[in-house]
Amino acid sequence: MTDAPVPHRNPFSDIAPALGTYTDDVLFGDVWKRPGLSPRDRSLVTVSSLISGYRINEMPFHMKRALDNGVTPDELIEAITHLAFYAGWPAASTAIGIARKVFEQADAEKKA
Repeated sequence: MTDAPVPHRNPFSDIAPALGTYTDDVLFGDVWKRPGLSPRDRSLVTVSSLISGYRINEMPFHMKRALDNGVTPDELIEAITHLAFYAGWPAASTAIGIARKVFEQADAEKKA
């Protein structure tokens, strides 16, 4: 047996283990796997909510997850454009900048 640290699955389970467990087991282990919506639809709802709430810290992760769940870049841009009229122009403008970076990173990962 070693004293090596146990790897954690999310970026805060090292400092907030209970929150890490709830995130991994309840949010992504239960809520995201419920049969009522597809992962793709859940991603669109989540990204829209994050944009509307101006939750910029979580947007890159969830935009990337949306791409992984089958949402196209064009669909994300269309959702952001639509939200400009409901969530506000600054929220949409900020989301476009984040989307641009996410798309660039996703393209770079595909090429690597």
